[in-house]
Amino acid sequence: QVQLEESGGGLVQPGGSLRLSCAASGNIFSINAMGWHRQAPGKQRELVAAIISDGRITYADSVKGRFTITRDNAKNTVYLQMNSLKPEDTAVYYCNVDAVRVGISYEYSYWGQGTQVTVSS
Repeated sequence: QVQLEESGGGLVQPGGSLRLSCAASGNIFSINAMGWHRQAPGKQRELVAAIISDGRITYADSVKGRFTITRDNAKNTVYLQMNSLKPEDTAVYYCNVDAVRVGISYEYSYWGQGTQVTVSS
C-alpha cells in the first residue's frame, strides 16, 4: 500500500503563512502527479495546486501568486507554501498522489487524511 502523512496545518492570522508537507511511503515504484486539494464547510473539494513529474505546475486562480507547490522526488514529498493567507483559505487540505506501486501495472490515486487550515484573527 501507499501511505500519505500530512503535516503543517494550524491556525494563522490573515496575512500569515503556513507550510504543508505530505510524505508518501510504501512500496512505491513511481509517482506522477502530487498535489493539494481543499474542502471548506458546505463546499465541494477543489484543486489548489498540483505538480507533475515533468515539472509542470497548476494553481487554482484564487491562490496564484500566494501559494507555491514544490516536490522533493528523493523523499517522495510534496510541499505547499502558503503566504498572504486569507480567511477564505480556511479549509481542510488534502494531499493527493498518483502513484504506481511495485509489481502493479497501473496508476492509482491516493489521498491523505486531511489537515485543517484556519485563517482567522
